Amino acid sequence: MSLHDDAVLVLKGYEDQPELRQVYLDHLAAHPDGLWKACTAGHITASALVVDPERGRVLLTLHKKMRMWLQMGGHCELDDTTLTAAALREATEESGIEGLTLAPGGPVRLDRHPTPCAWHLDVQYAAIAPPGAVESISDESLDLRWFDYDAVAEVADESVVRLLAATRARL
Repeated sequence: MSLHDDAVLVLKGYEDQPELRQVYLDHLAAHPDGLWKACTAGHITASALVVDPERGRVLLTLHKKMRMWLQMGGHCELDDTTLTAAALREATEESGIEGLTLAPGGPVRLDRHPTPCAWHLDVQYAAIAPPGAVESISDESLDLRWFDYDAVAEVADESVVRLLAATRARL
């Protein structure tokens, strides 16, 4: 199965946000290259909010290009076989944490937003940090920091706040 086919199946199985989900499915139907950065009409991206539920905190990255506190995530790559794998790869690369696991139940949210390269149609997951996880900043970040759940709204935009709320409801 191709990554495109997987993305369609994941989105068809996602039951929340029906109007936005349909935008994503229509995009994939209209753009066979709709998962790749080269698709200037927009592209599907995969991200994951890294959480430590035991300590009630999330790991956010101060994104180098966007200059915002965000969850880990980004563009799909040719080696990605599933959206889940892409989200986990991005979360691991950008957090430096080995042993992350995605929360069961598939994506937590969808979020469509403009970026310098094109519209991102982000498929958002939740990643659980293992006990004793030690983060390591990547070259895509200016900073990497744990925030208590209650502090996220003070540093991040509404999309991250909504993702955190959906993640907490899932967990």
